[in-house]
Amino acid sequence: MQRSEQNNFTWNSLYSVIDNHVGKSEYTTKNNKKAWKYGYDQKNDMVVISKDGTIGEIYEINGVKIALPKKPGELKKGDNRWVVTESPKELKKIQSTSEWRSRDNDFKSKYVDYIEGEFDHRSKGYWFYNNSVPTYITGHHYMYLQHTKIDVGHPDFRDANRILFIYWEACRADSRCYGMIYLKIRRSGFSFMGSSVGVDMATLLKDSRVGILSKTGDDAKKMFVNKVVPISNNYPFFFKPIQSGMDKPKTELVYSVPARKITKSNMNTNEVDEIEGLDTSIDWKNTDENSYDGEKLKLLIDDEIGKWVAPNNIKKNWGVTKTCLRLGKRIIGKVFAGSTCNSLAKGGQNFKDLYEGSNPRVRSKNGQTKSGMYSLFIPMEHNMEGFIDKYGHPVFTTPEKPVTGVDGEEIDMGAINFWQNEVDALKNSPDELNEHYRQYPRTEGHAFRDESKGSIFNLTKIYDQIDYNDGLIKDRVITKGNFHWKDGVKDSEVIWTPETRGNFIVSWIPPKNMQNKKRVDKGMKYPGNDNIGLFGCDSYDISATVGGRGSNGALHGLTKTNMDDSAPSNEFFLEYIHRPNSAEEFFEDVLMACVFYGMPILIENNKPRLLYHFKNRGYRKYSLNRPDKSYDKLSRTEKELGGIPNTSQDVKQVHADSIQSWINEYVGYDRECTYRAEPDECGTMPFNRTLADWATFDINNRTKHDASISSGLAIMATRKHKLIPKKEKSEIKLNFVRYDNSGNNSEIKR
Repeated sequence: MQRSEQNNFTWNSLYSVIDNHVGKSEYTTKNNKKAWKYGYDQKNDMVVISKDGTIGEIYEINGVKIALPKKPGELKKGDNRWVVTESPKELKKIQSTSEWRSRDNDFKSKYVDYIEGEFDHRSKGYWFYNNSVPTYITGHHYMYLQHTKIDVGHPDFRDANRILFIYWEACRADSRCYGMIYLKIRRSGFSFMGSSVGVDMATLLKDSRVGILSKTGDDAKKMFVNKVVPISNNYPFFFKPIQSGMDKPKTELVYSVPARKITKSNMNTNEVDEIEGLDTSIDWKNTDENSYDGEKLKLLIDDEIGKWVAPNNIKKNWGVTKTCLRLGKRIIGKVFAGSTCNSLAKGGQNFKDLYEGSNPRVRSKNGQTKSGMYSLFIPMEHNMEGFIDKYGHPVFTTPEKPVTGVDGEEIDMGAINFWQNEVDALKNSPDELNEHYRQYPRTEGHAFRDESKGSIFNLTKIYDQIDYNDGLIKDRVITKGNFHWKDGVKDSEVIWTPETRGNFIVSWIPPKNMQNKKRVDKGMKYPGNDNIGLFGCDSYDISATVGGRGSNGALHGLTKTNMDDSAPSNEFFLEYIHRPNSAEEFFEDVLMACVFYGMPILIENNKPRLLYHFKNRGYRKYSLNRPDKSYDKLSRTEKELGGIPNTSQDVKQVHADSIQSWINEYVGYDRECTYRAEPDECGTMPFNRTLADWATFDINNRTKHDASISSGLAIMATRKHKLIPKKEKSEIKLNFVRYDNSGNNSEIKR
């Protein structure tokens, strides 16, 4: 990436450079003393990956602040790009350290500086000029580029991989982190990078184990036999440990004695190192939920984990494997995991859950993500074969003049342009298009696209909206935060506070005069903005289920058609999908949202504790009665508490039909201009998590679709006039419309 791009984080940037993150005095003093320690620096909330005691630029990658080493004072211009340095021919002839020891001192003196330098680069990383920009790569990345042979020879230098390896080094250094989960594109070289990392670590460690898993046992074996073993065998002698057994093993690679660093001080010794606590190995296991159960691992290479299919479950496997990487609370091993994603029904959902639970911006009180890993996504355009220039930078858009590629070929088209042409060609084949998105994603939403045939809603519109949302600068559209009572006094005034780790996501905050608006009549509190909008809620009654698991509570805010210039019309403005530690905390969150916005709420009454919470606190009039019945037809309990039983078949159909109608009118593009004047005007549904839930909604199995339940109730409440039967004895008989997603656009089945 060019320097101009580094200082200003743009839509196509993988990182930003943070200026003045560390105080000037501390920065200078500790650099002069070379006192910066490798690992997590709690005071400055950053991960130091430097191993020479200095720090220079601080990158922020996916919310993780990473301090690189300081650029050396002198740096040779060289080739001004990455070029593999060929090992001296005489050294290539040496196959072992014993052969080295047998050579005379003049020979050793001639090459010892080169060998020492290689060990330093392996440990501390490497600096070089790249297109006139001083560029740092980690030790693992150096070993991958310089000493790893892949199917096409030496790997290309790609700036995207530089960022990946820097992020991986931060995962290794951070004592809170179990490793990295990488959402990738097809043919990004991850298997070779993982194999290289595995060999690099194993050849340095004592009494350790490196494990390999993949989507099947056969794939893990192929990775071991075709990648790991050849990489190990091709190492120069000074990196090669003494190996036990066969040169080309099929199941396990065992190093009896690790490689010893050759230096000027020891180059003339003829003594063999004592063997203490050795036996480091690399092996693979069959794909199973209990693979490596009970074993201690220093490193796990987890390839293609997004393609585990039933009966194997990557989430359950990770729950087991995670314990192999720790002793008590201390993390002793790391995972290097990466994959494209299968369709959600074919193992993709479990991978998606793990990935989303690895967001470093969302941490528990112990500083860890839900999974323990840190997630990383690199869009297609950064790492697409055939679109990388000779400096390793991506060619995003078609250049004015052809650009020389890393392979010496000319690049006359941009990666994004090429990708879009592929998309356009597949628009009449939805499932092929979704597969293309999953293999070459430009957004996380692309990577988790599902098969169209499984959806009952208009997927064309849903994915249009997701893609549109992904193109926006999110923090200008939505804000995270929490509500709290002013001064901690309940039933007083609710305050909104933006917080990065907040549980509420909002796209609209009412002006001050509309906040906490209510009216009191005969001692009863009524919402003051009930003409503006309302909420729908999928609640729960039990704080924790067996094993501490349970579905989330969900809350959605939706405006009605209104003439108030201070409020949008017919837009979702709030999303809350969360399960606090206690049900009471959830109830209070919901109540505060309703009080702050001054809006009523429609709640499922088959889980009545939330309804009682509203009544007992004096907010019964905030709880809406079911919209599909007139008041005189309500039961005694329904009159007392409000709410709707969202369990009968009739209500389920009305609920799903309400979502479907809303999608048609307000989501994605209205290509036929039925509801909007312009075909290129996209909808205003900003919450991708809810959109994704709609895409996979199953009317017959709604347990996991908290967002759909909640949002559907909000829509139902806005359409009360359409739901109440006109005739007293009439029943709701709705034929649920289904969509054919096999053509260019989703169409109603006739």
